[in-house]
Amino acid sequence: MWVRLTCRVILFCLFVLHGNAIFAQSNSASDTVALKLDTAIARTLAGNPRLIAYGYQIDAQRGRRQQAELKPNLLLGIEVENALGTGDYQGIDSAETTLSLAWALERGKRERRMDAASAGVHLLEAEAEIHRLDAAAETARVYLDTLAFQERLIQTDEAVRLAEQIATAVQKQVKAGRTPAADLARAEAELASMRLDREDIEHELRTSHRRLAAQWGEVEPDFTRVIGDLDKLPTPDSYATLLARLEQNPDLSRYLSEKRLREAELRLAEAQAKPDWQVFAGVRRLERTDDEAFLAGITIPLTTRNRNQGRISEARARLAMTDADRAATRTQIETQLFSLYQELQHSLHRTTTLREEILPRFEQALKDTEHAYAAGRYGYFELRVVQAEILGARTALVESSVAAHRQVIEIERLTGTTIVSAVSYP
Repeated sequence: MWVRLTCRVILFCLFVLHGNAIFAQSNSASDTVALKLDTAIARTLAGNPRLIAYGYQIDAQRGRRQQAELKPNLLLGIEVENALGTGDYQGIDSAETTLSLAWALERGKRERRMDAASAGVHLLEAEAEIHRLDAAAETARVYLDTLAFQERLIQTDEAVRLAEQIATAVQKQVKAGRTPAADLARAEAELASMRLDREDIEHELRTSHRRLAAQWGEVEPDFTRVIGDLDKLPTPDSYATLLARLEQNPDLSRYLSEKRLREAELRLAEAQAKPDWQVFAGVRRLERTDDEAFLAGITIPLTTRNRNQGRISEARARLAMTDADRAATRTQIETQLFSLYQELQHSLHRTTTLREEILPRFEQALKDTEHAYAAGRYGYFELRVVQAEILGARTALVESSVAAHRQVIEIERLTGTTIVSAVSYP
């Protein structure tokens, strides 16, 4: 069952995973080990320590269900009367010995216990599905973070390359006497700052590898990069379509299992209001006449006060609370879905605008400014401004793409279904 829920998150692969990694470092293919998202999720589901621990909770509940199926044990009774007394009842010659078996008539309690225990198993299994989906979604988030750091590292490498070009251009201008030496010092300082930024991102990337490996219980990652393409943006279905799928949210589905449990608990509490009857049968030995006789009987408790009223009231309140909690959760999820969908639309629009309108113009402006600087028409200030603008636009493009993919993960987790149109991603 967990495969069905997990595959909804794995659809993230359709637009994040496409063939080769975008992470282009100097290491050769033989020196790196690539990791795919579906592999990461599969390893998480197989080895996540919290999921393993939750499996033991389900086993424990199944043990309670097994115990609930057992019937009460028979009671063996041995009773001796009219013995060791006085007069005619001295010794055991007048004794009456009764050997009997008694058993309880639970009057439906066993069936109600079994129903409650089975409903408890179903509830834990529903919660296990939620935990598995949460673990898969968290793995997708960490995977996306790792992919983002890889892309940031690429952008920082480009920033370093650009800073080196500018420093070289400024050095030529200084040697030609066209610009003051202070501009070269500033350019070299900018280059050193870019290199420091790259080092920071390298540390963040290594930490992200550790966090990803920890998802399946390992402390040393056995991979050096992850595979994905942040440029592949999703084409989500309409908000109305997603809203219609909201009933498949695993948190809402869990309430159905919880409601069955509360109903079973109410029926059990009502059954426990009926006292157990006890039936017995046996044989009596009469020593005086050397005879034997069969006897049977039934014991019926008189419940004039305790009819389990308090537990019945508690069970009814818990049942009503389940419906109220589900309604509140539905409102919260629907509000969150609307917010995420709006954010996704904004991220997609922002990414498209940056990629198609803003960044190309900044790149053209940088080329024109470099030519003008080399010809002496512009100073270092103009060159530095355009450099900062293009680096800012590239950074904004990466961050908006990451935001869009992250919002897809969250919407899929909310709806319990895939949100990407099958037409756009065959």
